[in-house]
Amino acid sequence: MASMSTELSADLVAAALRAGADAAEAVDAEHQALSVTVRHGALEEVEREEARDLSLRVFVGRRQATVSGSDISADGRARLVERAVAMARLAPEDPWSGLVEPGALASGPHPALDLCDPSDPDPETLETLARQAEAAALGMPRIANSDGGSASASRSAWRLATSNGFFGEHRATGFHVGAAVIAGEGEGMESGYDGLSRRWFGDLPSPEKVGREAARRAAARLGARKIASTTAPVIFENRIATSLIGPFIGAISGPSVARGVSFLKDRLGEAVFAEAITLLDDPHQPRGLGSSPFDDEGALNRRTALVDRGVVTTWLHNATSARQLGMDLTGHASRGSAGPAGVGTSNLTLAPGERDLAGLMADAGTGLLVTSMFGPSLNANTGDWSVGCSGFWFENGEIAYPVSEITVAGALPDIYARLVPGADLEFRGSANSPSLLVDALSIAGK
Repeated sequence: MASMSTELSADLVAAALRAGADAAEAVDAEHQALSVTVRHGALEEVEREEARDLSLRVFVGRRQATVSGSDISADGRARLVERAVAMARLAPEDPWSGLVEPGALASGPHPALDLCDPSDPDPETLETLARQAEAAALGMPRIANSDGGSASASRSAWRLATSNGFFGEHRATGFHVGAAVIAGEGEGMESGYDGLSRRWFGDLPSPEKVGREAARRAAARLGARKIASTTAPVIFENRIATSLIGPFIGAISGPSVARGVSFLKDRLGEAVFAEAITLLDDPHQPRGLGSSPFDDEGALNRRTALVDRGVVTTWLHNATSARQLGMDLTGHASRGSAGPAGVGTSNLTLAPGERDLAGLMADAGTGLLVTSMFGPSLNANTGDWSVGCSGFWFENGEIAYPVSEITVAGALPDIYARLVPGADLEFRGSANSPSLLVDALSIAGK
């Protein structure tokens, strides 16, 4: 990636103040990516992406507006500033809006998180990885077709400047290898995918391992059946278990709590989960896919136990929700290139238990192992939840056969109170969990 100016965001802030804003913050984000896809051993696609986005949030009194764009020319920046200030003057007042207070900003030096790898793999190197992943998958039994092997590399820089004295920058790289294949023929076909992303190129798994796992997952799905509706123990495989935790993150979002749209709005400091559950959020995890040295409003961020032995310890705040609820900032402001900051987590980890997946199945005896989820439905006020899924039926603690076209449902507070974590924690993304057992859930089948 070419050398990038560190002054553009600060210049935007200064221009906004000159144009009549009382306060302002600006984000300057750059991204470059190269991805390669192969299919049946032939190069299918090489895609390069280069983008630079500017985002400016301005305040006129308690009125605010956010405008974004990709034109970084002097004229483009001038139009951005003019439009933002004009919009802010017409916006409704928000008594809680404003920048992070100076005392809560993340003062330097910022932690070194080892997020940027100097490696710069060329298209030929990525093509080789993609070919190796696909070839390994196609070489496995019962694999009939390929949806492709892929590999990619990306590099980004993100800078934030505010009119109350904050400037911060962090850079990161990302690398990925994946494979998708199809097992079986005709109406009995099943697909399988595996892929992993890492901050450093050398931390990627072997492409052959990725390909073999994609093939294994496809072949294991052959012969999937429908089952009758029942109530039984359900295990959510570690790869998808964080989907069960996603609604919890939304429910402890400060903006959601402030609006009263949260099934946990009255449960802060209470035991919502089983005592075996501890959920950590660590923005300073070295090489973490969700790591950053400060939050997206420049506030100090830190390692936090969101759930400590079952007890909900905090809401997730940006500056606005913290003011509205009269609470301290938590360093969870999160934003894209457009719009003001919302809230989000960084590197989530649900602490593992003592039993591996086989042990959880042995404890449950007979039930459902969920390996894929789709179409979730959630009532944000009550926590009533349902999701379509597929996976495997197990009996006497052993996999019996694959199953599909199933819906599981329940009230999340009740589910959370009965979760049992497995020991099979794997770090695959920015949110990671071991497999999770619920002793009984409603299962809708045929």
